[in-house]
Amino acid sequence: MNTVNRRFSVAPMMDWTDHHCRYFLRLISKRALLYTEMVTTGAILYGDSARFLRHDQSEHPVALQLGGSNPVDLAACTKMAAAAGFDEVNLNVGCPSDRVQNNMIGACLMAHPQLVADCVKQMQDGVDIPVTVKHRIGINGRDSYAELCDFVGKVRDAGCTSFTVHARIAILEGLSPKENRDIPPLRYDIAAQLKDDFPDLEIILNGGIKTLEQCAEQLHTFDGVMIGREAYHNPWLLSEVDHQLFGDALREITRTEILEQLRPYLLAHIAQGGKATHITRHILGLAQGFPGARRFRQLLSADIYKTDEPMRIYDQAVAGLEGR
Repeated sequence: MNTVNRRFSVAPMMDWTDHHCRYFLRLISKRALLYTEMVTTGAILYGDSARFLRHDQSEHPVALQLGGSNPVDLAACTKMAAAAGFDEVNLNVGCPSDRVQNNMIGACLMAHPQLVADCVKQMQDGVDIPVTVKHRIGINGRDSYAELCDFVGKVRDAGCTSFTVHARIAILEGLSPKENRDIPPLRYDIAAQLKDDFPDLEIILNGGIKTLEQCAEQLHTFDGVMIGREAYHNPWLLSEVDHQLFGDALREITRTEILEQLRPYLLAHIAQGGKATHITRHILGLAQGFPGARRFRQLLSADIYKTDEPMRIYDQAVAGLEGR
């Protein structure tokens, strides 16, 4: 089976980690594992599968996150993902939104550990890429540590060896997905206990991590760390991931050089009939905390929407960074 290094990864984030975002992030870090947005099995099987499975060769290592609960459908999508060249398929058992709950997708599956185990077993059959699970530490009404161990144990027995643990419970009624990222308290101690009790499993910590210093600290306990929104809002964080967390030589690179490398990709997208803003919306967080940063964001979040010359605005924004 192919191996994937999950020491540091960028979380799957709906509406954010599309293939344009991943292409951009890969320019900054060569080592971070990148995840797609969650894609439902129905979207792949009955929708535009080519669009949902699209990725650039430069994005590797890259994982597809699936949402679903039908083992046959999940297995079919996993085979399609493997054929498309993804390095991993991850099953979403963490999303708390009402929309996905109604379709038996996401965190509600924590109440059905045997079903998740059946899904994982069938997903693994016939592919040589790893199948992993991203989950919460519980859901309301099923949030004891014994129930968490029951879930992990059953899924492990089905063949899963890598679990990404969002160290909060999900409250499935009364809280929005956004509130479910903030209101339930973080319990790193529960995730750490899981690592102690399942030492042979790869346990990746997710939730509330915002700095590489915090990442390094958690790597003393866990096999990897996953960062979500902070990596999107502050993508320059990734510029030292390869050096600080993987031990690679420090890359001497500037934001300006990253944006110059992005320019041909942007031009090609426009030439194919795409809009510049499909890409530039993902790079706004690259500039913050220094003179010229606000103007950069203004140009690419407002002015570029009003022009017939998006490349002129893009070049103006990049020039304003003055080589930073």
